[in-house]
Amino acid sequence: MVMLEEVNDALREVIDPELGLDFVELGLIYGIDIADSGAVKVTYTLTTPGCPIGPQVESQIQEYVGEVDGVTAVDSELVFTPPWSPERMSDDAKFALGF
Repeated sequence: MVMLEEVNDALREVIDPELGLDFVELGLIYGIDIADSGAVKVTYTLTTPGCPIGPQVESQIQEYVGEVDGVTAVDSELVFTPPWSPERMSDDAKFALGF
């Protein structure tokens, strides 16, 4: 059985290259759904709709989550609602970025 914590840990490997922080700390992961079959759906966003790293992020989500034991399929969905804001970041990320 795939555990939420394992998927969340895998998503910590997805790094925003401009900010140098992972997508979990930045609050860019909006949801993780795990089916009994082992299929995982990750809903995520980007800091801005025009962010050029979108394809890279999708590829990394597929790669890192796909490596988790028991994962049979990975589906990622990019959304912009609700819009991302710095309030979604962890306290550590806010500190690192001077918020």
